Formats: sequence, C-alpha cells, structure tokens
Amino acid sequence: MTTTVNAFWATAPDEPLSKTTIERRDLGPKDVLIDIAFAGICHSDIHTARNEWGGTTYPVVPGHEIAGTVAAVGDEVTKHKVGDRVGVGCFVDSCGECEACKNGDEQYCTKGVVQTYNSSTYEGEFTHGGYSQQVVVTEDFVLKIPEGVELDVAAPLLCAGITLYTPLKHWGAGPGKKVAIIGMGGLGHIGVKIAHALGAEVTVLSQTLSKESDGKRFGADHYYATKDADTFRALRGEFDLIINTVSVNLDLDSYLGLLAVDGTLVELGVPEHPLEIKAFSLLANRRSIAGSMVGGIPATQEMLDFCAEHGIGAEIEKISADEINAAYDRVVDSDVRYRFVIDTATLAD
Repeated sequence: MTTTVNAFWATAPDEPLSKTTIERRDLGPKDVLIDIAFAGICHSDIHTARNEWGGTTYPVVPGHEIAGTVAAVGDEVTKHKVGDRVGVGCFVDSCGECEACKNGDEQYCTKGVVQTYNSSTYEGEFTHGGYSQQVVVTEDFVLKIPEGVELDVAAPLLCAGITLYTPLKHWGAGPGKKVAIIGMGGLGHIGVKIAHALGAEVTVLSQTLSKESDGKRFGADHYYATKDADTFRALRGEFDLIINTVSVNLDLDSYLGLLAVDGTLVELGVPEHPLEIKAFSLLANRRSIAGSMVGGIPATQEMLDFCAEHGIGAEIEKISADEINAAYDRVVDSDVRYRFVIDTATLAD
C-alpha cells in the first residue's frame, strides 16, 4: 500500500516551488521507510529545479541531503531497524554488478546510478527527493548517522561532506601535506574542517578576507585573498593538493601555478563554460588536473563515522518549508553561512 506524504516540488523552470502531496512506493522486503527530519538545500537542487543543466522532468521533488529516522523496514532488512538514525545521499540504487559497484564506487555505475530525485529507477519509476515527509529506499543505500553528529548538521554531509571527503582521501590529504581549498562556501567550509581533521596543513583561497575568522575557526592554518595579485606570487609551487569548490570559470593557469611537483588540482564545481588551461601549466612540475563526484556508499559511511568522531557538521541555517524559494535566491546570491537545511516537520503545517 502506497503512502501519501506532503512535499515541495518544482513544476516548471520559471515557477516557484510549491507544496503538494506525492505517493511513496509500497515497502518491499529490502526497503526502509524513513521519517525525514531534515533536508539540506544543495546548489544542484536549484540547478535542477530551474533546469539550468537541462534534463529536468517536471514535476520533481528535489533534495539529496536527507537525515531522519527509520519508521519501518521490510521483512528481509538486516542492516537497519525502526528508530535508527539514518541518512540518504545523492543516489538510491545502482546495478551492483559492474566493476565500479563492486569496488564501492556506485556513483560511477556503468549502467547508470539511480539518482535520489529526477531519475528513473530500473523498474521505470520516477524518483522524488528529500523535500518531503518520508522516503522509501532500499537498505543498501541507507547510511547510518552516528550519535556523534546531530541530524540537522549531518544532512549536508550526505552530499557536501562526501563531495569533499572523497578527493581529500583519494589524493592523500594528511600530515605533511599542504592542501588549499578554493572557496569558503557550502562545500568549502566542510572541506576545511575535514582536511584539518585529516591532519593536513590547510589554506583557504577566497576572493576576499571577509570569512577569514570563520576559516580559522574551522581549522584553516592560512587564509589568502585571491583578489590580491601578491597571493599567487607568494604561494607559487606551494601545495600538494588544491580542491576547487566554486562553480565559476577561474583562471586555472594561475591556480595550477600554486602546485608543487606532482601536485593535483581537483575540480568539484561545474562552471558555465568549458575549462581552459595552457599545456605548460601542466607540464611544469608534472602537475595534474582531475575531477571527483561525490562518493560511494562505503566511503559515505566512512565519512559519517569520521565526522562524528571529530565533531564535524555543516554550519547551517534552519528554515521552514515555506522559506525554500527565498532560500534558493539567497544561495544564488551567496547569502548564507553556510548551508540551508529544511526542517521537514513544517511540511505538516
């Protein structure tokens, strides 16, 4: 028997999100029904709701930063029980058979990972996300949220947290490594916290010094303004790893010049125009440029456990459901420190 729940969805690119009701599927033997407590607002929610990347199927309920508690489980569920604190991230299914899935990198599933929203399941259904009261997810794609982190600040970790944790771990951020984070926004501030907890020497590269006190509080050892031309002279050849969290087209040649021998710049943002670099920016110092996209289920669970152990959560502003549209505009205007999280209890109003 399907369940009817309140939700907020987008119905067209140029229309505000509005309240509605949606049907959640019957609870299958391997399924988990989650009472959603909080849903983070990711900038990709906005891109999708406004069809800025193309490919949006309307109407759609956004939200892939989901935190809540288990309300019911299917007869064959073994990993979760009623009352457990759990989360759901960017995807809710994969083929489980390809090399990527077997390696725990479900985000790179060769058959095509099933996104938490705006995606077709292998059975031909359409997924709706976390701006709702409940969600049904197969148990293998439900994460445990440890007691060491509150649900509200944990919600953004399901996307922003794993988006930063994966490249920091993959490229070896840790003691003796110098890491720079470009941008101190919704992604960057979590990257600073995680890189610091991993033991790296952390530098923030931001347009101005307006958030320097925050950056130092989150664990940054150094903070530089990229509007200052002296920054690029002073830091030339300095870093082992640079993580770019901003979605604007930067002068990448200047940033590549900050890498030490064998250093890597990892692109996380999705700017409007193609990336442009000069070949000599890579040839010098044997530098690399790479990309990274969220993380698989094992890595996401590892990240949540790590964040709980080190007391890491997102810096958030909690909002009610009727504030979603205003929050979208504020995210676009960079007017949030540092993530909006929807209190889904307000959907019952």
